[in-house]
Amino acid sequence: MPDRQAETLAIIGLGYVGLPLAVAFGKCRPVLGFDISAQRIAELDRGLDKTREVDEAELAVARSLRFTSETAELKACSIFIVTVPTPVDAHKQPDFSAVRSACHTVAAALKPGDTVVFESTVYPGATEEICVPLLEQGSGLRFNEDFYVGYSPERINPGDRTHRLESIVKVVAGSTEATAEKLAGLYSEVVSAGIHRAPSIKVAEAAKVIENTQRDVNIALVNELAMIFGRMGIDTAEVLDAAGTKWNFLNFRPGLVGGHCIGVDPYYLTHKAKAVGHHPDMILAGREINDRMGEYVASQVARLMIGAKIPLQGARLLVMGLTFKEDCPDIRNTKVIDLVNALRGRGAQVDVHDPWVEVEAAKREYGLELIEQPQADKYDAVVLAVAHRSFRELGVEAIRGYGKNSHILYDLKSVFAADQVDGRL
Repeated sequence: MPDRQAETLAIIGLGYVGLPLAVAFGKCRPVLGFDISAQRIAELDRGLDKTREVDEAELAVARSLRFTSETAELKACSIFIVTVPTPVDAHKQPDFSAVRSACHTVAAALKPGDTVVFESTVYPGATEEICVPLLEQGSGLRFNEDFYVGYSPERINPGDRTHRLESIVKVVAGSTEATAEKLAGLYSEVVSAGIHRAPSIKVAEAAKVIENTQRDVNIALVNELAMIFGRMGIDTAEVLDAAGTKWNFLNFRPGLVGGHCIGVDPYYLTHKAKAVGHHPDMILAGREINDRMGEYVASQVARLMIGAKIPLQGARLLVMGLTFKEDCPDIRNTKVIDLVNALRGRGAQVDVHDPWVEVEAAKREYGLELIEQPQADKYDAVVLAVAHRSFRELGVEAIRGYGKNSHILYDLKSVFAADQVDGRL
């Protein structure tokens, strides 16, 4: 086996997962960061990361890292880590198109002795059932004889400056014992929190997919509790504060469950569960609750407006925040769009403001025309949908300043005290 420090590592896909990984490895070994987007490569070469996960200084420190969109350059690499997205389609079915494309790209560069590692979230068995045959067909090589495969689930939390790649335990698994050992050594170069060696690729895949499924189900429970307490006139945040004083209470909070992980990953598990003959009632029930939260919040806003004698038809509403979470530019699968559409469906005129989101991205992804700065005394209702720090620092009085003399303020994230707003989830 070649000296691992001499092997060139390729990172396939330079998004929220791939770029931080490439930068980390680029500080200690030769790394080729590959992405199919020439524009993305050009931006990174200029030191610009639009995901805001890596700044220009961090890119500069990774001296052994270079970027390319040319597939031919991958032939110089011997370890390939695939970090492309795995979304679901319009029917909530796993969409493996990016993974399949990455497999074709890697297969064209694969040589005897090479190793391919997948970090993309999949259902248990997908790496060996979908990816390995594509690698064999595209390369003409034999699995576990000519090339080897591993799986190491990504645990990136976009926008989180505390829980970073190096400080999160890395799970690794290999198609052979030697491969697992090699990957444990590889990732230990950049992860200081430790390595957990899973006994098989399927176990590692399953571990990843249940991490977010567990969170999804727990949030669904709290979302349903918020609906119940709302009917009873009880403030959910106050209930959770009281219950949270017990040492073993899990302090999840209600909200819109979007993004590329929690709102997507459970569908990979439910897809496979059905394929093996089990109907995953609890997981799907949780998904159903979370998927309809945008409509529920819209109904709550409408109820408050009716109570304040503000007609919803033709009303001007401001939704503050579009990203799926705070202090992050990621708008993939954001459920704020469900809220916006539900309010517009009730006849309201809705403006959306989010300083974290590029105007072009919102228009391309959702057909939304973001406003740059809300006007004072303009809106019949203001909905604080995302708890960006900049919004929190504005304070409740400044946010209320966007409203007309008679307006309602709905605080979806319970940023402010109950007596400072007209309603909160």
